[in-house]
Order: sequence, then structure tokens, then C-alpha cells
Amino acid sequence: MKIETASFGTADDQPITRYTLVNSSGHKVSVMNYGATLLDVEVPDRDGTLANVNLCFDNLDRYVAGHPYFGSSVGRFCNRIGNAKFTIDGTEYALVVNHGKHQLHGGNKNFSYQVWSAETLEQDGSVGVRFRLTSPDGDNGFPGTVQAIAEYSWNDADELKIVYSATTDQATHVNLTNHSYWNLRGAGSGTAKGHVATIQADQYLDVDDDLIPTGQSNDVAETPLDFRTPTPLGDRVDQLPATKGYDHCYIVRGEPGQLRTAALVVDPESGRTLEIETTQPGIQLYTANHLGGGPETGGNGSHDAFCLETQHFPDAPNKPNFPSTLLRPGDAMSETTIHRFGVQ
Repeated sequence: MKIETASFGTADDQPITRYTLVNSSGHKVSVMNYGATLLDVEVPDRDGTLANVNLCFDNLDRYVAGHPYFGSSVGRFCNRIGNAKFTIDGTEYALVVNHGKHQLHGGNKNFSYQVWSAETLEQDGSVGVRFRLTSPDGDNGFPGTVQAIAEYSWNDADELKIVYSATTDQATHVNLTNHSYWNLRGAGSGTAKGHVATIQADQYLDVDDDLIPTGQSNDVAETPLDFRTPTPLGDRVDQLPATKGYDHCYIVRGEPGQLRTAALVVDPESGRTLEIETTQPGIQLYTANHLGGGPETGGNGSHDAFCLETQHFPDAPNKPNFPSTLLRPGDAMSETTIHRFGVQ
């Protein structure tokens, strides 16, 4: 196994480096320190042909100019916070509003648009990169200075492990995820509607018209959101006109904090498979409903990929019955997700 490095341009007057993790079979994962972003993921189909299965851009300019979070590390709080505010210990904090009257993915110039420091890792059985970012007190309205870490590692079993961790000097809320867009037939190959998904969830979060959780959960049974048995992603998207497809947070079976299977996706055409394990309580299925096919999406259109973002629940700071995202001084947040690629 080896790590290759190459310049990927400059952002905020700082050098951006592309790190390529290569396992013993020549299968590759690339990441960069802008946004602690996942770039190419080159894995074989059933005939052994390698292809990149993660939507990405071949130059830095598009990432800096704005994009749909292709491969980004999202924070300080991924997904939505209702009315862009929350209260901690009696003090209300007003956050940056960037999505209607709400906050999405941590506000403006969030973690995805920051330059992280980086160090390479060569451990027993894997190679990787550890990215670090300091998010200052008041960043997009959040209290406390947060030290965040995004660690990617790649091994000979074609397992991409992502560990997000954070500490703070003041009580705050933290919820980190990776926002990759997958197409197991190959990025840019067209629709992902034929991908067959299984999600280990019996319930999903009930939401209002702005996709803010109501605090209740709904059973997936007898709904278009039932993926307890293998089902093509495109079979029922037409039954979800309000969201133009899937954009729903599932409650993963099992105990949060324990690594367990959350989802399995199979592309029947190529034979490639993606199994996801996570310690997180939820997983957001998003079928790239709003990709417009223009330069900012790399020419990819609606439903040409899917996201399975492992995370704590949206609006958890305002829903005391949800698993807590509150991080206090002296505590450490750490969540692990494994993306395991294979063929069948």
C-alpha cells in the first residue's frame, strides 16, 4: 500500500494537496485538504474493470466556487437546524440563516469550504490521511472553539473508513458527516435509479414542509420509504413529488455508538456493491434530486447518484427526545463510518 501526493491548486492563499491512497490491488481513494473532501474512489466491477464511483470535479475551482457538497466533510452541523437557532443552558444562540429561515449544513463558508491541515497515516493494514480544522467561537453563530478531525483510511479489503471527532472549549452542538454522491456504475454514467438498496431501518423521521423534523418518527411499512428488503432506488421516487425523490433521515436499527450495518446498495449492471456500517444513529438517503446537469454538478442530473449520509438527526439541538449532539468541554465526540466496496 502507498500514499501519493500531488498539488491540487491554492485556496485562501494556502496550498491544496490531493492525497491518493492505493491498496495492494491498485484500488484507489483520493482526498484533499480543502473541505476534507473525498474525491475519486476507484474500485472494480465484476470483470475487474476499475472506475471512479464518487461524483467529483477534476479541478479545485469548482469546489471553491460552490457545489452540491460533492464528497465534502459537512459541519459544524450537517443537515438542518430549524429556525437557525438553539438554546444551551438558558442562552439562545442565533445561527447564520442560509436555507429559507433555517440553517443547512452549518451555514455559509462552513467546514466544506475551509482549508484543513493534513498528515498522512501508514498503519498496520491501512493507509490514510488525518485532517484537522479549528472552528472559532462564533463560527456561523455557533458557540465555542471546536477542534475537528476527519480521518480517512483505506485497506486491502476495499474498506474506506471515515472517523469524525471533535472537542470544544464551550458547550456547543456538533454533527459531522461525509456528503459523497455515489454511482456504482461509474460517476457520470447516468441514472442511479436501477441501484438496488437495502436500509436497516424500520422507521424514519417525520418532517414538516421545510424538511425540519417534527420530533416524531414514522414506520416505513407500507410507504415508499420501505427499504427493509432490496428495492431499486427509482421504483417509487414518483410517489415523493414534494421532495422529487428521497431526502429522508432513517433511524438505523441497533444501538447508536455501536458499529453496525446501516445500508447495502448493489448495482446489478456492474456488480459493484457498497455496504455501509456506522456508529451514528441515523442515515440520510438523498437521491440527488436537485442536481441540474450544469457545470456546478459536473454535468450530473437529478437521480444520477445517491447519498447515504450517516449522521445524528436533523434539528437535534431543538429536539430533546433525539440522541444529543451537545458537546461540552472535557468530552469528545467520535463517530465511525465504513464504506465497504465489493462485487457480486
